[in-house]
Amino acid sequence: MPSPPPRKLALITGASAGIGAAFARAYAARGYDVALVARRVERLEALGAELSARYGVQAYAIAADLSLFEAHLPVMAALAERGRHVDALVNNAGFGVAQTFTAVDWARQRDFLMTLAVTPCALAHAVIPGMVERGAGSILNIGSIAAFSPGVAGNTLYPGVKSLMVKFSEALDCEYRAKGLRITAVCPGFTETEFAEKAGIAEAVGGARMISQTADRVAAIALKANDAGRAVVVTGVHNKIAVFLMRRLPQGLVRRVIDAAAAKYRPTED
Repeated sequence: MPSPPPRKLALITGASAGIGAAFARAYAARGYDVALVARRVERLEALGAELSARYGVQAYAIAADLSLFEAHLPVMAALAERGRHVDALVNNAGFGVAQTFTAVDWARQRDFLMTLAVTPCALAHAVIPGMVERGAGSILNIGSIAAFSPGVAGNTLYPGVKSLMVKFSEALDCEYRAKGLRITAVCPGFTETEFAEKAGIAEAVGGARMISQTADRVAAIALKANDAGRAVVVTGVHNKIAVFLMRRLPQGLVRRVIDAAAAKYRPTED
């Protein structure tokens, strides 16, 4: 008897916690094998073991620092060594730099751009040709409702990079929808993850928990939108309202309000 075809594979960056881990659980529940990418390999291995035991899928833990030059190459090589191709890509890896632009070393700002902009584009560039050849594939780029906000002090590059992910996804959707690909920019607001703690603003965002979403909820909304072929999805009613107001109110007013509100998320600089 011929062996059954291999399961589809989802490649998920930033999969060691939060939204990335939620996408890994969601895709495994759909019967996908998962390639889990992050720096903390012990977390990836633990998550992979959990998913394999629960859903009977294969899970590959790939340790990678996505801030490095051409970081996508060893990730793709690791999959090629296993004879696998990518059917779904989730570009989720990221972190925040809450300080103003020159309050941190340029190396940190550069790593931010590499992790949140350059490597996601490189991974998409690497997997799209195979998806086109097979006539199917999904890419989900994790943005933020900050993509629709004006730039304010602190997290200097964050709105611009998240806006890039939205525009990038919309462009890819126009280019590859007719070839069977589904590309979606996912724009959550406050989400119950380790992000705020890693950015040093956990105490400041404590009051936002009443309007936050779970990572699992964000992943569920995102996959439903991708299944429907939506190029952009804002998760949650309160986030949709925030985006509507940011788009409709005078930008000068929006900028002043957001800058004042964001002040508490900026650590005091030495």
